[in-house]
Amino acid sequence: MKSISLRTENLTAGYGRSPILTNVTLTVNPGQILTLIGPNGAGKSTLLRTISMQLAPMAGSVYLGKESIHEMSPNAIARSMSLLLTDRIDPELMTCRDLVETGRYPYTGRLGILSGEDRTKADEALALVHAQEIADRPFRAVSDGQRQRILLARALCQDPGVLVLDEPTSYLDIRHKLELLGLLRKLVREKNISVIMSLHEIDLAQKISDFILCLKDGKIDKCGTPEEIFHDDYIKNLFGIEQGCYLTSCGSPELPKNPGKPEIFVIGGGGSAISTYRKLHRQGIAFAAGILHENDLEYPIACALANEVVAEKAFEPISDASFHRARALAASCKEVICCLKEFGTLNARNKELL
Repeated sequence: MKSISLRTENLTAGYGRSPILTNVTLTVNPGQILTLIGPNGAGKSTLLRTISMQLAPMAGSVYLGKESIHEMSPNAIARSMSLLLTDRIDPELMTCRDLVETGRYPYTGRLGILSGEDRTKADEALALVHAQEIADRPFRAVSDGQRQRILLARALCQDPGVLVLDEPTSYLDIRHKLELLGLLRKLVREKNISVIMSLHEIDLAQKISDFILCLKDGKIDKCGTPEEIFHDDYIKNLFGIEQGCYLTSCGSPELPKNPGKPEIFVIGGGGSAISTYRKLHRQGIAFAAGILHENDLEYPIACALANEVVAEKAFEPISDASFHRARALAASCKEVICCLKEFGTLNARNKELL
């Protein structure tokens, strides 16, 4: 696999005479993963299709390394960049191995005759995506998730320097999502390729990406590292979330709080009460939580799900004010649940509260 950068300059993309994205300038260097996120209709797929020449740009330029992609032959592009897009393909009479081997056609010449090296590349790609056991099955006979792995193997078999992926985790179960993204990370690090992709699972984007590009209202809204993107209420504003929230510290979306006054007071800390919070929330029961330190790992989840949270500053002993507030709140509830089995120096007053 080659090491090639991908760059756009003032790219405008759309359909017919209607632009969806304007003046997009970005760079993906070898050894980097750039992930596109944004609400539905923001133009993620349109941008990827334009970058990969599946859609003609309305303005601007795309470069593979120092070469303008518009001046390269289709074969030269195919040797440098491979694609995994959302188009559903339905080849007749082809096995999964046959389909993977089509990734070698840019190297075979006009007759399309595969060499021993080409077949070895196909076998290696099948092994990388853990699809050897279905290699000789008809492509039509495998599941959607298995098809996705085969299509990724075809893209890898192409030996690209740039890999363009549109929602590559679609149809995959959690095991294969993690395996695929782990494989991408490994390829990027070991083969020094450039990856640009879109993901709907923004929690996974947060974990795997070197850079995140946020699209909204026909333009780049923000671009930066995951640490720069996933903080405060930016994700909530990007997606226009009105019901519930997205906890950037945990990488998880949360449903809205249950209405009403707290019926149950939950004493927790250190993650001990998270499952209780979720159980009460699923049952539609309003609850309160405390006394939690603000640096406790369950504090953001309590703030998202509990109707009231009694908190103390990080690393400080529980104050009289926090204790008396928690005692009054617990007394107003029908029941108190304690999820703690041990009490330490800083949360000793939770034992007193119980």
